[in-house]
Amino acid sequence: MAASTLDVTTTSDGTLVIHPRCLRADEDATELRRALIHAIRHVRPSYLVLDLADVRELDSINLGALAAACHLGDDHQVTVFVDHTSAGIALLLTAAGVPTHRIRHIL
Repeated sequence: MAASTLDVTTTSDGTLVIHPRCLRADEDATELRRALIHAIRHVRPSYLVLDLADVRELDSINLGALAAACHLGDDHQVTVFVDHTSAGIALLLTAAGVPTHRIRHIL
């Protein structure tokens, strides 16, 4: 993979924002999983936001990683939100077990 497909930033209130630009290849899935696990287990911000504004579709691997991040966050006292997702992806996420209150700003 030539360049990172994830932008990771921290807001002024300490919220960690992970913004995937696309999630298509196996390498993208690996990079996303590593970033999520590192953020939740090691950085442990109060809030972790997954900004999916640039994601048009999710494969089952990435869908499972996002759903697992919400549950792992609960275990480590990190509140995980999914922002700026399409209605279709929001439905997939809820079907995968992401609580509806964690999905915000549906496009």
